Amino acid sequence: MQNFVIQGGKKLSGTITVNTSKNAAVALLAASVMNHGTTRLKNMPHIEEVNRWVEVLESVGMDMQWKGRDLTITPPKEIDINAIDRNAAGKTRSVILLCGALAGSLKEFALPQVGGCRLGARSIGPHAQAIESFGVTLKARAHSLDIARKGALKSPGRFALSESGDTVTENALFVAAQTKGVTEIRFASANYMVQDVCYFLKACGVKIEGIGTTTLRVHGIGIINKDVTYTLSEDPIEAMFFIAVAIATGSSFTIARCPYDFIELELTKLRMMGLEYKMGDFYKAHNKATTLVDITIEKSRLKALPDKIEERPFPGINMDNLPFFAVIAAKARGTTLLHDWAYENRAIYFTELSKLGANVKLLDQHRVEVTGPTKLSSAKMSCPPALRPGAVLLVAMLGARGESVLKDVYMINRGYENLAQRLQSIGASIEMKEV
Repeated sequence: MQNFVIQGGKKLSGTITVNTSKNAAVALLAASVMNHGTTRLKNMPHIEEVNRWVEVLESVGMDMQWKGRDLTITPPKEIDINAIDRNAAGKTRSVILLCGALAGSLKEFALPQVGGCRLGARSIGPHAQAIESFGVTLKARAHSLDIARKGALKSPGRFALSESGDTVTENALFVAAQTKGVTEIRFASANYMVQDVCYFLKACGVKIEGIGTTTLRVHGIGIINKDVTYTLSEDPIEAMFFIAVAIATGSSFTIARCPYDFIELELTKLRMMGLEYKMGDFYKAHNKATTLVDITIEKSRLKALPDKIEERPFPGINMDNLPFFAVIAAKARGTTLLHDWAYENRAIYFTELSKLGANVKLLDQHRVEVTGPTKLSSAKMSCPPALRPGAVLLVAMLGARGESVLKDVYMINRGYENLAQRLQSIGASIEMKEV
């Protein structure tokens, strides 16, 4: 078990750089399964979620070779899905992406039931609806997901997703790319990881129109067989984490390589709350598509917004960024209403901030009120079984004077790389201790 030990309340300074994204990394690892050529993914994050995916893909026969931060993936002649590492697969919900990725090469297979963050009911129904449009059935059993098709994949032409979800859109993209003909996916997610998948598929020879919109036209090519190199784009959720750290600690420092399009609304809301920040010139990420910017957060006095803050599909406030507003609201004058409508249980985790001195009132399973400003205090706590709520507690502990301990932080390490060392580089007193 790994714990974070934090001496909080310290002012931070300098520059910290945003890493590439967890959600794009796992989606592209799933996409590599479709490619009969060699896939090289550059600047991959060394995080636990990626480690589990490497274990899964190695278990089914993929050759996975690290060289620094680059990962080269060579497929076998045949995927041995029956040999899948069930323990590793059961620790990540994103393994559901193999439903679409393997639909073109395997007529019948089973995957372990999905794991990941405990955030309440998360139906596989939209995934089933998406891939069934191509003639593939997906049925949930007690311990497995069973996938089958009778004939060749057939494009439905134009169809609508029943949910504008990120992984649902990616599964639909995977099947459409392996289906000859043009498929128009309506009500698609336009989020950052979906765009990375689209740019990767384009590099594989799949023409996709409408990237960044909710309608994607995919010109499927059937078998994908191309040696391809692709560099991931940066993680907007990590950028938001560091913005929240600056606010919680009352610090001024620079956050480099922020994917601006995917945090623009969050920054707009924060400016309305009184946050002062400066931005440098825009520039392109290594994928030559994502727009980046360096942002310097200034010490500011915040006030609560009169309107509620809620998540929305892109271009709304990102669902994974909403939790950070809970700790930010604790530093703002007035009462902030947060509406986390997408998950049944996640808002309940926000009340854990009360153990650090925040004034958090749970209205129902989707809504909380946070009243500030409050002076955060240190505490010893266990990390919640969910990535972003755990990261929010870490942010609060960095802003709380005295020694805090956050125990069993595997969930945070699923999505963030070397946080202790990177935060130390800007002056934080934080250590990772194993017990």
